Amino acid sequence: MQHDLAETRRILETQDIDVVRLIFADLLGITRSKDVLVSQLERAAEHGPAFCQGTWVTTTRGGVLDAGSGTGSIEDGLPDMISKLDVDTIRPIPWLPGVAYAIADIDNPDGSRSTIAPRAVLRAVLDEYAKDDLLPVCGPELEFYLAQRTEDGWERILNKLGRVYTTGSMVDPDGHYLHLLRMMDQLNIGAFAGNHEFCPSQYEINLWHSEAMDAADRTFLFKTAVKDVSASRGILGTFLGKPWNDEGGSGFHLHLSVNDASGVNRMHDGSGELSPLALQMIAGIIDHAPAIAAFTNPTVNAYKRLGPDTLAPYRSNWGYDNRSTMLRVPPDRGQGTRLELRIGDGTANPYVVIAVVLAAALDGVRRGLKPPEAAAGWAYEDEAYPVLPMALADALDALQADEALREMLPSDFVNVFVTMKRDEVERYEAEVEDPATRDVTRWELEEYIEDF
Repeated sequence: MQHDLAETRRILETQDIDVVRLIFADLLGITRSKDVLVSQLERAAEHGPAFCQGTWVTTTRGGVLDAGSGTGSIEDGLPDMISKLDVDTIRPIPWLPGVAYAIADIDNPDGSRSTIAPRAVLRAVLDEYAKDDLLPVCGPELEFYLAQRTEDGWERILNKLGRVYTTGSMVDPDGHYLHLLRMMDQLNIGAFAGNHEFCPSQYEINLWHSEAMDAADRTFLFKTAVKDVSASRGILGTFLGKPWNDEGGSGFHLHLSVNDASGVNRMHDGSGELSPLALQMIAGIIDHAPAIAAFTNPTVNAYKRLGPDTLAPYRSNWGYDNRSTMLRVPPDRGQGTRLELRIGDGTANPYVVIAVVLAAALDGVRRGLKPPEAAAGWAYEDEAYPVLPMALADALDALQADEALREMLPSDFVNVFVTMKRDEVERYEAEVEDPATRDVTRWELEEYIEDF
């Protein structure tokens, strides 16, 4: 590793990079980081640098929770965790000359794999797929809003209606979106197109699909970069699922498929139909949908985006090219055969979403599950399919009741996640006059909008 780091330092120096911004996603999906001087790279990154495991249990308000023994939290004395620079993820930051992003794996102090770090959790699930000679491929789709601060709080940067699938000065008078698109291209994360979305000040930048870990890394970099670039221009980029009462929410749609060792898509049967494997994956995701919601919709606010006639999911169902279902099967076949999970909220941690959804799908495969009938038409009112959890507390209850899914994931990870999210629910219920309201509250904006 010493030789690799020395070579990495030399390459960075030839690119005039003198600082590596070492980043990783905490359990909430917030970007944590440390700037490392390239001149000191061998010494600084050979065995670290170290972070405190209290990072996993730190809330957005700065509270540090105790998740119990074995989780690295207060009861354990807040021990260290060690970062390990992944040299393949280094990318110069185009809007910050001399600085490069690099994603870090987070390990235990003895060098063993963490059972809490989101990237490690995804790696553990991918190891299970590898046992069956399967390689998951994922394609992320994320929407986000651009906002500006006023005396009354955050507001959208423009309020023109009916501008879906539009670009140019009509929807980007100050060039913020166009600058973002160019920066994403130069960051080399697979961005290829973008546009204004359905709601005013809402945008989407499209990323190519790729192997699951690479897709998660690029999604994490994308979310980090959108917030960083926006802040550098004096505005806010936010992936908060439902920031405004009068407009729709921002989703995190996930396209997924599996290839065999030869790179052949295993989701179709060769005659235009879904393969038994694909149907089993659908069945696993449907079977675990209430528990999955806790991870794909991990905030109190996220459930205010869901509901009937919202173009966001409401029931645990699936359908062929049907955007009123939770799980859509796009019309492409052959190598393009895939599933699209539409429930995800923009605040979700990409490593966690991909890990949990793939774990649920694999459980369906290993148990040979069969899915319910595909929903047809406008499926919101079809009572043959159960309603998804409509509150974070309900999704957490479903997660704790779903033993099969929890067995597919590291217990420490699930324990810390539930601890963090139960605290979030309790703080919301203690401070909001009507916790059952479907309106977005000031508490939610203060809790989430700047961090997510």
